Amino acid sequence: MGGVRVALGLVSGAVAIALCAVLVDRFVLGAEWWQVRHTVTAEPVAPLSETGPPPGPLAVSWEQTTSAHPGSVAGHDGVAYAVAQGQVVTASGRGLDVRDARTGAPRWSYRRSGWTLLGWTSTRSRLIAHFQRDGDRTDRLLVAFDALSGGLLWRREGERPAAVSRTTLRWPAGSDVLLATDEPRRTLFGLSAVSGNQVWRVPLPRGCRLFEGGARPSDGRESLAALALECAGGERHSRLLGVDPATGSVRWNRALGSPESPEVSMLDGVTLASDGTALRAFDDRGEPIAEWKGDSVCGDAMCQAVLAAGRLVIVYHPEGEKRGVTRMEARRVPSGRVDWQRDVPAYAALAQAGGRVFALRPRLSERLLPAGVDIVEPGDGRTTTAPAPFSLNTDLPGARPWLAAAGGLLYAAVPQAAPRPDGAARLVALRGGLTGAGPAELDGVPAGDWPDACSLLEKADLAAAHMAGHVAEPVRANAGTIRLPRAVSCTYKPPKKEREGKDEGEDEPKDPEGKRRKPPEPGPSGPPGSASPTAPVSATPSASGPAGTTGPDTAVGSISVSVRWVARSDHAASRMLDALQATQAQARRRRDIRADEAYEIGPTAGMIALRVRRYVVVVEAERPAGAAARLARSIAYRLNHPS
Repeated sequence: MGGVRVALGLVSGAVAIALCAVLVDRFVLGAEWWQVRHTVTAEPVAPLSETGPPPGPLAVSWEQTTSAHPGSVAGHDGVAYAVAQGQVVTASGRGLDVRDARTGAPRWSYRRSGWTLLGWTSTRSRLIAHFQRDGDRTDRLLVAFDALSGGLLWRREGERPAAVSRTTLRWPAGSDVLLATDEPRRTLFGLSAVSGNQVWRVPLPRGCRLFEGGARPSDGRESLAALALECAGGERHSRLLGVDPATGSVRWNRALGSPESPEVSMLDGVTLASDGTALRAFDDRGEPIAEWKGDSVCGDAMCQAVLAAGRLVIVYHPEGEKRGVTRMEARRVPSGRVDWQRDVPAYAALAQAGGRVFALRPRLSERLLPAGVDIVEPGDGRTTTAPAPFSLNTDLPGARPWLAAAGGLLYAAVPQAAPRPDGAARLVALRGGLTGAGPAELDGVPAGDWPDACSLLEKADLAAAHMAGHVAEPVRANAGTIRLPRAVSCTYKPPKKEREGKDEGEDEPKDPEGKRRKPPEPGPSGPPGSASPTAPVSATPSASGPAGTTGPDTAVGSISVSVRWVARSDHAASRMLDALQATQAQARRRRDIRADEAYEIGPTAGMIALRVRRYVVVVEAERPAGAAARLARSIAYRLNHPS
């Protein structure tokens, strides 16, 4: 009997332990109360009008920074945005953040600890998020919300969204139905956005399946979804499938020109697909509208395009042209007839509203700091330009540049390196700004307010840095149609005889026009601070240096001084300098320059960016070590004590 009691006790103990484990897993480890941070709102919000800001200067209405989320799923660490129903939706691996589009005030949000948001979609008045548990790819969850209040509608485990885009973090939905697929990705399901229940099921064409992990393998509107298919047999070309999200019926099925995963973009009445062989445009019936051939017609990302005034306005790289040429073209829809075309900057993003096209250019001008916004008339391509109150580095990971226009505002999102090392995305809502005495291209600042970059250093400053014999080479710049009257950059090079003894190309800055070389560009489009100091600055003149008695100091290289921006106020200049340092992989504040603000840019001390009152100046000295800081102090003094 004693043995039986012991056995029963052991069994009872095991059952109790198992029951406790189940209860802990369900009501503690799997409980919502500690995993979820969910806020809702009861405040109403009015829809936005379909207009953007007028041509002219731009001012910041509000802004928000979202840190990147380096989650457990590679390629899903970006940040994406959308404007709809009077709200701005920010989606990142951390979750959803929804704000009032007019004021930037928070409305509702949703985050799950230990989970990563991999995608989201919306249809009518509902928004659905797709989460995956960190470290377990099989543990998936769909969560549906009321789009305006953030109220929870339903949750559904195990479902797999159809063809989530890594660029926009979205997948197709429309007519209160969201698209899902099975594990082999060979069947398409329609799930009700109201209840989460399955409403239809459609097998994909034989031998075809959805692409997985593509940059942009799908897109959709309320009445049509476009999905790229990876197909076997024959020429193994990918295909593009047009599906009615309400019923699952296939509207059209078109072959593309490559087996690679295409990038898909859908506008109101036009579907675009770029597969590495060509960019193709289809109408809602799947009939071709236009085709642009070339393996680099869109570069590394999808071509930017909008539909405005009955025209498809698109930016692409024409085949057969020299490298770097970018063209904007307007085609009638659905005829495909070309109305106009012209060469343009490499626009990073497009948006349309109120019959105008808004284009984000990485630089207002090659040698100036701000990004630029062009407002293009879709009828004839006429353009006006204004500086944007931020800097743009298109090479940074995370968020891709994004643009939207509504309610008289222009919304721009750009990547930034800070906070380091993971970076973030910065969203800026821009309104029309006040006009000034100067042109809109200079944010209302008179062109005469710009100092001559070659006047910021005097002979004594150069002699103190062992550069007394250097020769100044001024470079001017345009901002839109405005030609600045004085040099915005000044390169100081060793005398010609000194340079003849050096290796070809050493200390020779790049050439912007193919004729005269310029100093290395220290802005966000390239890795700054690449100078390699080879000798320290001596406290006394070198016997062989320019301040000595014999020959040149071969340890002294070229230097450059660039007036990157003149703002209309000290505050605006401070914002611009902060925008510059935020786009750099390495930036350290320098408090010894005697400027209002200063940063050391790059891995060495060869580049200093400083602000004195309204002026933002960048100094770059390849060598000797410390020369950039010494010259920056001289420039700060000169700007604080103008003659």
